[in-house]
Amino acid sequence: MIIRRFLLSLFGLYALGSFAQTSAVADGSVVTLEQCREMALSNNKNLRKSAQQIKVAGYEKDQAFAAYLPAIDFAGGYMYNQKGVSVFGSDQLLPVKTFNIEKQDYEFGLVKNPVTGEPVLVNGKPIPEQMAYLPKEALSYDIHNVFFGAVTLTQPIFMGGKIVAMNKITGYAENLARAMHDNAAQDVVYAVDAAYWQVVSLKAKHKLAVSFVNLLDTLSRNVSLMVEQGVATKRDQLTVDVKLNSAQVDLTKVENGLVLSRMALAQVCGLPVHTMLTLADEDAETISATAPIAKSYNMQDVYSAREDLRALELGVKIYKEKENIARASMMPNLALVGAYTFSNPNMFNGFEKKFSGMFSVGAMLTVPIWHWGGNYNKVRAAKAQTVAARLELDNAKDMIDLQVNQASFKAQEAVKTFNMTEANLEKADENLRCAEVGFRDGVMTVDNVMEAQTAWLKAHSENVDARIDVYLCDVYLNKVLGRLDVSTPAVE
Repeated sequence: MIIRRFLLSLFGLYALGSFAQTSAVADGSVVTLEQCREMALSNNKNLRKSAQQIKVAGYEKDQAFAAYLPAIDFAGGYMYNQKGVSVFGSDQLLPVKTFNIEKQDYEFGLVKNPVTGEPVLVNGKPIPEQMAYLPKEALSYDIHNVFFGAVTLTQPIFMGGKIVAMNKITGYAENLARAMHDNAAQDVVYAVDAAYWQVVSLKAKHKLAVSFVNLLDTLSRNVSLMVEQGVATKRDQLTVDVKLNSAQVDLTKVENGLVLSRMALAQVCGLPVHTMLTLADEDAETISATAPIAKSYNMQDVYSAREDLRALELGVKIYKEKENIARASMMPNLALVGAYTFSNPNMFNGFEKKFSGMFSVGAMLTVPIWHWGGNYNKVRAAKAQTVAARLELDNAKDMIDLQVNQASFKAQEAVKTFNMTEANLEKADENLRCAEVGFRDGVMTVDNVMEAQTAWLKAHSENVDARIDVYLCDVYLNKVLGRLDVSTPAVE
């Protein structure tokens, strides 16, 4: 009862802590990119599944190691027999030996011919003179209820290298499961980053859309006043109003997109989709300094850092060990066998109705002689699988070369694009200021002002896209280089 109360209290504290954490996120507290990554890595179901696969691979590795150790088994049973066992079919008269003290030997009394005094022969054999009556029941045994059992011990000595190969395969399989888990974690981190920066991008575009609507609204009021004073036409008013309505529709689309992007981020982080996360970078106005991007890389370092490529390399090693397993089927197997067998009734002292047994020790050797080429073809098939796995590895390396170069060029292009959009911002701001001043002075038309406003919106929107693209390209480049820092939860 005390243990039950303790467990219930512990569960209650855990549930309270989880509820408090969820409530803190639900209240709109500010979360950073690292916090989003941690939540996604902890809550992602695919990662939790791959963590269980690592456990499975570890258990199979322990199972393979157990093949080195002796196996102890017990087998027992019970059998009911309808009939017993009788040595004779009927009562018997058997010859009786007498003991001659003088001759120190056994001898039979023989039936003799009264005329000649010679022993009487039947089928060439003398007839004993002394006979004993032996009933059938004397050599009948009760085996109606038979209990039997055996304890056996089997110690492999040489299995053709099969046990060694299986232990290597299970070790490679465990490392393969870990590599796949880490590779999946990198995919999750990249998905989190993409969703995170999507929210930041849409939040910045939402601000731009609001500013653009305010600009058009101010222009609409000014044109309305000018129409009243007769210095502008009704057409100018209608043109501005149409543009304002279009901008308001675009603002609504951006607001809806922002809500949906927050839902997508919450889903990737493993939270309820209606959890509205407030991001630490969504109000940032500047971009952090970006390290120079190299144009060439040491591909051997990239190969060693890529988890997916490491998984393929482990696959080649596994297929190589499968060759050894197939080859082991063509080699002799030797094992030491020991057993203790017992039964009731037992036959060690007649048919005693009690348990008795004996120990036995031996060796068992199996030598394959001829299987019509089956084992040889099995080896050839395993070698073909190894070659296919090695070709897949080589092809993956070629694809990684192309992937790294594409990511590097794209990252360099993103930095250049961002720098150009930064330079265009000042021009767009100055162009809008000049258009507004010229419109107030009467030297610019409404169309000129709206063109300047549209150019201003486009320049700032492109700058937002370029800023986010720099982050995403940098993350993707680190991913293809195998440098993406991922700290997954420990597998228990």
